Amino acid sequence: MTSETNVAEIDTDQESHKSTQMPEPSGYKILIALPDVDEATEGGIIKAEETRYAESVATIVGFVLKMGPDCYKDQKRFPSGPWCSEGDFILMRTYTGTRFRIHGKELRLINDDSVEAVIDDPRGYERL
Repeated sequence: MTSETNVAEIDTDQESHKSTQMPEPSGYKILIALPDVDEATEGGIIKAEETRYAESVATIVGFVLKMGPDCYKDQKRFPSGPWCSEGDFILMRTYTGTRFRIHGKELRLINDDSVEAVIDDPRGYERL
């Protein structure tokens, strides 16, 4: 992902996520929305569909939509409390989680311990 990543298209309005199709994470799972991948490079070269797909699959940035009821409840594993909250942008492990789409938007269910960091602005982050 480049600094041109369109994170504005991630709808952060919690009311819009109350659709009957939006899954409720169970247990210690976290529901993550992924930012859209840029269609072109910073230099203006249009990326192939395969390239955009590979970038989206391997993304390390996500937006926390919902958290399961058991997230971060284990005091032995998380003695300092939750690593993230609903509404946070996070860095997560590459290829983590269960991937699926709802109305063309890719989402993931990840484990609570897959969160690596909370970030303020997801633009500019790219996997190496």
